[in-house]
Amino acid sequence: MAKSPGPLRRWWRKASFKSRLVVFVLACGVFGATALAGAWTRACANDACPDINTLQQYDADQTSKLYAADGQLITELGTQRRTVVSLDQMAPILPAAFLAVEDKRFYEHHGVDWVRFFGAVKANMLKLGISEGFSTITMQLVGNIFPDDIDRRQRSGVDAFVRKIREAKLALAIEKKYSKKKILELYLNHINLGSRSYGVQAASQRYFGKSAMDVNAAEAAMLAALPKAPSGYDPRKNPGAAVRRRNTILDLMVDAGKLPRQEAESWKVYPIALSARPDNSVFAEYFVDYVRQQLLAKFGEELYTGGYRITTTLDLRAQMAAEQALETQLQRIEADQFGKFPHKSYRDFQDSRPVGGGELRSTPYLQGGALVLEAATGNILAMVGGRDFNDSKFNRIVQGERQPGSTFKPIVYTAALEAGLTLDDVEMDEPISIAIPDQPNWEPKNYDNKFSNTAMTRRQGLWQSTNTIAIRTGMKVGVNAVYDEARKFGITGRVARVPSMMLGSADVRPIEMIAAYSTFANLGERVTPIAILRVEDKNGKLLFAERPRRTPVLDEGTAYTMTAALRGVVTNGTGNQSVYRAGFTVPSGGKTGTTNDYRDVWYIGFTKDLVAGVWMGFDAPQYIMPGAQGGKLAAPAWTQMMLDIYQRRKAPGDWVAPEVQTVSLEIDATTGLRATPFCPDDVREVRTYPIGQEPKEFCPVHSPFRPGGGGN
Repeated sequence: MAKSPGPLRRWWRKASFKSRLVVFVLACGVFGATALAGAWTRACANDACPDINTLQQYDADQTSKLYAADGQLITELGTQRRTVVSLDQMAPILPAAFLAVEDKRFYEHHGVDWVRFFGAVKANMLKLGISEGFSTITMQLVGNIFPDDIDRRQRSGVDAFVRKIREAKLALAIEKKYSKKKILELYLNHINLGSRSYGVQAASQRYFGKSAMDVNAAEAAMLAALPKAPSGYDPRKNPGAAVRRRNTILDLMVDAGKLPRQEAESWKVYPIALSARPDNSVFAEYFVDYVRQQLLAKFGEELYTGGYRITTTLDLRAQMAAEQALETQLQRIEADQFGKFPHKSYRDFQDSRPVGGGELRSTPYLQGGALVLEAATGNILAMVGGRDFNDSKFNRIVQGERQPGSTFKPIVYTAALEAGLTLDDVEMDEPISIAIPDQPNWEPKNYDNKFSNTAMTRRQGLWQSTNTIAIRTGMKVGVNAVYDEARKFGITGRVARVPSMMLGSADVRPIEMIAAYSTFANLGERVTPIAILRVEDKNGKLLFAERPRRTPVLDEGTAYTMTAALRGVVTNGTGNQSVYRAGFTVPSGGKTGTTNDYRDVWYIGFTKDLVAGVWMGFDAPQYIMPGAQGGKLAAPAWTQMMLDIYQRRKAPGDWVAPEVQTVSLEIDATTGLRATPFCPDDVREVRTYPIGQEPKEFCPVHSPFRPGGGGN
């Protein structure tokens, strides 16, 4: 006999559909509530949730910021660009915009907005999917600050359900412990606003070039548009979508009572006024990388998170002048303006290069570099390490080793002066043959492969960059003395003790070769190039400061003699056409340089307050072009750079001869000897010599006792 059904089953069979539905819904509700209670209880079991007490002393990672010497921001170092500011350092309209779109009842709820929660549940049930969220600012903050524990990328399934419960539970706990001001401040400093910008201060600088304190209502609304889709609403990438989203938020601000309707309508037609320099890292990139490497060695990985303020020596205008002058001259060379250039140009290479081509180990096009130093301090005002940092991060000014060619000759002549020789002694410009052990004799030639077969003063040999005069002078001093002189001038590279060193056959780093000329600018003291003035932590505490480093090299008399001789290179020698006659009339000295087979060209020059150099060549040393010379190719870039710099800088005067260690005499420029009353006026010249090195004899050429002598 079958068992009769129980009372519950009999009721179920007889109940109406409506009654059954009510019971079913109640049962589901009880089950859901039980499951939810269990999930709520177990959500943070086994230390699954982070400790909110850490927020009390929470110290956000911040990028370190590099500033030029005048305080202008150059770039930031770090993976997340962030500058923490207080609510008092933000325009009031800025947090109002975020609250209007992200959490309009922020000041009314206690971490979870239950009105919004049930509204989202209803909307999602009606649409049978996830169409609306209910995260409050506090809940978003949990995910932003504790990304390892609360992964906001989990959007569906059980993981998303658990993540949401943890967010809500932590949000309620945070609101019990911390003030609304602190929570909102933390949120606005951590939210991802695209382009590696985190927080409103970094984003304000990134998009508008201004502080968060200075944004207007339209800009505040545009920043508030970004959290929903930082890339989709990026005003640079998608300006149309960004404006539409901005205007929607302006309407929400009206609804929230944060903005009058009429004012909101006027802001809706406000044009997008974006910063002209969205990413400062595209400027002075070789200098920035040079500084970054020094800081990384000193401070380690904390450089990228510690929020340091780094003041560098960079002069932004000088840097711009150097970059423009160098690139303009390189393009002129490639355009055959100085003769036939037999290589593929930089532009041709880029046009034929596959899209997305990676960094090159060695670039195939003509390269160049430039450096500008402050003579008194060694401060690097400008540095250009190559033509394209994206192609090659190799800094040719700092890391490259090149032959300096004739820019080395002033070191040879300085060694001669210190050995007691004078610049007005004569040498013969004629073929020379020097025996080299176990090798054929070395028989160097002049640049044009010609010899005048006449006597020439060493001063004239320096002015005209005559190889034979430099070699004969250097050999009289000795290779060891010239080697020692090079070390005194700060050359640390591979300098072989061989006769060819007189012509610049050593391998030198351009930064050292250029800095060596500060010895002449400073009348005897060499400065060490420096790039960093000071480093402060994010609280303003000084961590590091650099001071000028000056090294005595020469006595003032010898230094002044060489400085005056190098001035003659500009007014009478190989630098005359491209420097002095090209319009740079500020008192300056300098030296051109060209290496064997036309592989490297240089010009290093100096005024009383600046030392600067330009180098050009290929990464894999090779012939540049027929007749390549430093005076023709490199010097014009130097001149244009310096003309630009001195448009905004007071030009210095001339050097003053030191009275104690020098003596000034009127000499006959054709003989280098003391002038007599019979020497013509057009060959008379006042020169200054170290005491003891002045000419003792009088000119024997212009004399009333010689045929044709004595005329004026």
